[in-house]
Amino acid sequence: MKNAPSSPEYTRVAECLYRSDASGIYYALLKKGGKQIRRSLKTTDRKLAERRLADFREQLGRLESRRDSSRMTFDEVATRWLNTWRGHLKASSVRDREVNLRQLSTVFGASPVRGITRAHCEAWAERRSPQVSASTFNKERGTLQTVLDFAVREGLILDNPAKTIVRRRMGKAVIIIPSREQFAAMVTALRAMDVRYQPAADLIELLAYSGMRKAEANAFELADVDFERGAFTVTGGEVGTKNHEARIVPLFPVLRDFLERLQAEHPRPAGAPLVSIADAKNALDTACKLNGFPHFTHHSMRHYFVSNPIEKGIDFKTIAAWVGHKDGGLLVAKTYGHLRDTHSFEMAKRMTV
Repeated sequence: MKNAPSSPEYTRVAECLYRSDASGIYYALLKKGGKQIRRSLKTTDRKLAERRLADFREQLGRLESRRDSSRMTFDEVATRWLNTWRGHLKASSVRDREVNLRQLSTVFGASPVRGITRAHCEAWAERRSPQVSASTFNKERGTLQTVLDFAVREGLILDNPAKTIVRRRMGKAVIIIPSREQFAAMVTALRAMDVRYQPAADLIELLAYSGMRKAEANAFELADVDFERGAFTVTGGEVGTKNHEARIVPLFPVLRDFLERLQAEHPRPAGAPLVSIADAKNALDTACKLNGFPHFTHHSMRHYFVSNPIEKGIDFKTIAAWVGHKDGGLLVAKTYGHLRDTHSFEMAKRMTV
């Protein structure tokens, strides 16, 4: 707005409330700390404008006017926010947020949070988006918006200048699932190597036979298995599962055989994780290279687990419960539905007249 609300183009209709003669839109004009603050109330309805003016007054009243608050930097606000919410976030989420904040700090870190404008945020998005994947950009964008939302709630700024930044559209991830032959070849290759590779093979088999996420498998103990009942419990240990709920899963025959063999060959003391290493990335890379396979990951083993019951015609809802999804099988259907279709067509080829 080029002209002040008190100019002839605007009519004062109440204290701090003005209306544009041209558009009929109402504007607020308030003072805070000796400065005039103007805002469009984005309505031509008088009653709605009055309510929005009251909300704006309240919001402005919460705005800190202390000198130290006006100079608080983005880094200082981010640290305050993270310390406030650290206890409510999983350890992995805290690490992710810290990574995002380190990157954001290179741009916004030393800037007073009150000096960060919409133009600054949009310039960051325009520059950063082509440099990283959609997933990374969206995580950094979310962290930036969350920190500035916190600044609004703390009365440090009036509005979140990053709220207009749009999420990048995520491309559909290509899922690479090892075949039964590929999985067997990887395990065989690792078992044929020296003793250093045996724990990696243990972890890979545990992931593939149980459907657990890596973090869940890392915390898995023999005490979590009820051989008599034929079930095992996925707790996620101290960190917990992704949805923060433990789940009881049937003890699949292949998993039972693996656990009994593992305990017979290398008995685990009470309270110790079933697998002695937390990561088999390097071993997986080695096994894939030796066999000329694609780059399989820990999560590929979870995909492998899910693919097997799908090929056997087990319903998506049951599979979802086994792997800890709470959506009744929607994600499994969306992610793996093509496997069922492919398997169906392959089985159809066996039909003879």
